[in-house]
Amino acid sequence: MKTGIAAHLLCLYIFFLPAAAIAGGESYCFRVYLKDKGVAADSIPAAEAFLSKEAVERRAGRGIEITLSDVPVAPSYIGMLASAGFRPVTQSKWMATAVVESDDSLAVERLKALSIVDSVRFVWKGTDRSAKNDCPPDSTPLEPVKEKTSHDYGYARTQIEMLNGVRLHELGKRGQGMRIAVIDAGFLNVNRIGMFSSLRLLGTHNVVSPGGDVYCEDDHGTKVLSCLAANRPGRMVGTAPEASYLLIKSEDTRSEYPIEEDFWAAALEYADSVGIDVVSSSLGYYVFDMTDTLYRADDLDGKTAFISQVAAKAVEKGILLFVSAGNEGNREWGKITFPADVPGLLTVGAINESGRRSTFSSTGFTADYRVKPDIVALGTGTTVVDANGDIGYSDGTSFSTPVMAGLGACLWQALPWLGNREIMALIRRTASQADRPDAEQGYGIPDVYKAYQTELNVSNVSER
Repeated sequence: MKTGIAAHLLCLYIFFLPAAAIAGGESYCFRVYLKDKGVAADSIPAAEAFLSKEAVERRAGRGIEITLSDVPVAPSYIGMLASAGFRPVTQSKWMATAVVESDDSLAVERLKALSIVDSVRFVWKGTDRSAKNDCPPDSTPLEPVKEKTSHDYGYARTQIEMLNGVRLHELGKRGQGMRIAVIDAGFLNVNRIGMFSSLRLLGTHNVVSPGGDVYCEDDHGTKVLSCLAANRPGRMVGTAPEASYLLIKSEDTRSEYPIEEDFWAAALEYADSVGIDVVSSSLGYYVFDMTDTLYRADDLDGKTAFISQVAAKAVEKGILLFVSAGNEGNREWGKITFPADVPGLLTVGAINESGRRSTFSSTGFTADYRVKPDIVALGTGTTVVDANGDIGYSDGTSFSTPVMAGLGACLWQALPWLGNREIMALIRRTASQADRPDAEQGYGIPDVYKAYQTELNVSNVSER
């Protein structure tokens, strides 16, 4: 779900529905955990068969091995599931899972009987799962005329200066050559808004409705993207205005079921497969549209939730991953959401202009007493662009996350010899309270210019 929207209940167990439920025309999705992927370790096909040229080059440049985990589930296995009467929906090559759909809620027993199946989880029920929303008609850009400010960064000045990002930009580090994926609920009208006319677009991908347009629904991703990619001096400039972007829709806004984790997994794996360097995701989960099971705070260990396991894999693959802490700080749950509990990624909380924690920003620690969130950025009154092209202010860790992710990409551009984990560690140890991290702001407010200078000093010493 989008950070800031009430979550729903998550199921981690097999779910059985009475046969009478079928009469309503509903269908059901199941996550199938496979015993293996049908690919032998000694017969991995050439990497170019499942990774783009850019992905292969990124792996080679970072010294990251291509392994069996990178190979998709064998088509013969998917065919076996289809032959048993199940419609394939999505899969995770990293987790060796496949999601399938059936009109029969009791079909889970047939799935469990297949020789390739280890276990099964219920993840969705409803009607018209694959229905696509109609796009709005083409029109002229929606952005209204507004007065410029006296500062090049326009209305976004505060959120960039707070992280000392201006000084990094002044060195020419504005994201050039960096490939960033934004995984979100939709990017309504991004293709029609003048603020994004200079967007360096790598492409789009719709996991929820394959082939569907990502520009047709939900402006949450529109606002998130603006924090990174807006590039109108005097109006609004984002934190990585010259990076290249891949826009991925993974959130089904019509309902909230555990299948959202599977869609997110597919989105992250797709980003990796096309050679993305940095991922910004303002999606978090802990509860879904069900009433019998849920995640508990004890599960915030970085390895229990399906989505957290996937996020940890992405870090292993060399991706610099930023996720939102969640907006549950003043609600009953209170804690960070999943996958923000993963140790290898940067979880971003929210603060106001005074540097105090936004009351809604989710807190740590994790269940195994690790510091989370890792860092914070402006999340109260963050400058964004909406689907009408209007510049305004919005609250949420959904927006502090891309503000930080963009500058993280610029920092990596400036220090290309470092790996993703080294960049994350550098950001943490040069943040405002690195010596006294806490459960509200983690290591504090990052200073990306200080991080840059710190690494240069270390590199200069090591070369002497």
